[in-house]
Amino acid sequence: MSAYDGIGGAGAVKAAVAVFYQRVLDDPDLRAWFDGIDLARLKAHQRAFLSHALGGPDLFAGRSMSEAHAGLAITDGAFDAVVEHLAMTLHDLGVSADQLVGVRATIEGLRDEVVSA
Repeated sequence: MSAYDGIGGAGAVKAAVAVFYQRVLDDPDLRAWFDGIDLARLKAHQRAFLSHALGGPDLFAGRSMSEAHAGLAITDGAFDAVVEHLAMTLHDLGVSADQLVGVRATIEGLRDEVVSA
């Protein structure tokens, strides 16, 4: 069973994204990157990305990761913090340690497309 199915599919992913962004926005080291951002749109993109990363449907149809993050001067430290917030959220939802390793690997593979500072 995929992590996507294991946590409850689309409804659980939607809940995870809501919790994840609350954690990110509560983090004083990260919140500035989200000032003025259309959060509803960003959450929709994150739901599509996370669904795929968890072994669910590939629903994403948007800009590439490098295009979406160009000019944001995202640091390795910020990238790592976002990954930790996501991992904690998924852990809290019951994603197993083994499945989290796979999710982290998927996200780590995007570091060079996201980090630019």
